[in-house]
Amino acid sequence: MCIGFAIGDIVYFAVAGWFGDLDPFSELPVLSVLVVTVTMTAPMTAWMLFRGMPRRATTEMSATLPALAFMLLVLGWLGALPMGNLALLEHGLMMPVMLVPMLFRIGLYTGHRHMRPLPRIRAARA
Repeated sequence: MCIGFAIGDIVYFAVAGWFGDLDPFSELPVLSVLVVTVTMTAPMTAWMLFRGMPRRATTEMSATLPALAFMLLVLGWLGALPMGNLALLEHGLMMPVMLVPMLFRIGLYTGHRHMRPLPRIRAARA
């Protein structure tokens, strides 16, 4: 997820700069929130599925970031938050927000219940 949004931000800023928007987070706040959401959610979801996480847990975790984006956009449209700060707030709030589904499945995320059975390694007998 972090690699996805880091690369996504670099590409987004480059493309926005090419179109003349030097600070897209401030100049294009709604598009910026959507881009940040997609570039964080898509790689995280793909990685979770690749690692064998249960689909329900993957769906719950993947839903947190669009829910955060929606909440931030509504607060921005209502004037409770400055629109130019929404993408930066999303970056800062993504980890705390993802703790919510993790706390509901603490055993899964702490390794007490394996995502996929790991092969047993047997000690070589002398």
